[in-house]
Amino acid sequence: MVGRIPFIRSSESLCYGVAGVGALAPFLCFIPGAEERIAMQTARWAPRWERNISFITPTVQRGIRRVEPPLSKTVRKIENRLPLEKVARRVDTGIKRGLVKVSRY
Repeated sequence: MVGRIPFIRSSESLCYGVAGVGALAPFLCFIPGAEERIAMQTARWAPRWERNISFITPTVQRGIRRVEPPLSKTVRKIENRLPLEKVARRVDTGIKRGLVKVSRY
């Protein structure tokens, strides 16, 4: 007996859509006349996109202004706790030693 297919969430369908567009978009360039059609669609839809984006932009900017100070404070705390300089030095010496070993042969 075959089980039920689980319900797909909107985030998953968005990811599948973006992946499909990203994978198939290069093939559109091989179709004759594709550039003209893309230019025509861009000229048609660009004003609507700009209008929609300008509608959302102030709200997003307010949210970013509210979130940015605590987020930057958290990032500074994490950076102070991490031994990034030691790790960078170890990686650097490891690369140098590897290059010395390779150059010997």
